[in-house]
Amino acid sequence: MQSIYQRIEELIKERGMTKKAFCQQLGISTGNFGDWKRGKTTPGTNKLIEIASFFNASLDWIMLGRDVQSKVLKESQDPYFFGASGQLNCQGESLSEAERDFILEYIEFTRFRKEKNQHNSTTD
Repeated sequence: MQSIYQRIEELIKERGMTKKAFCQQLGISTGNFGDWKRGKTTPGTNKLIEIASFFNASLDWIMLGRDVQSKVLKESQDPYFFGASGQLNCQGESLSEAERDFILEYIEFTRFRKEKNQHNSTTD
């Protein structure tokens, strides 16, 4: 049976990226990643969610090695955003221009904050 680390490693390999690039993109220290490999620690809940989202994989598969049952209710696979990020899924309701602008501004702010945090972690 595969460990969480082995399943994450498989996702990295499938994506065709290096472990170092994966760690950099998700803000994981190589020391922590090495601890996961040795079984000394495992990723925390928030990091597992981030990894699952990054690879578009299910938490069930990453944590337990099993796919979600087909009978389980699944969310729509439609993208939730609009513009450059795709189409907004609002259950048929339209957003006002101000609401769209707010969401786009928040997305840009989040990207800026993430880049700033990554930059700060590499300069520390």
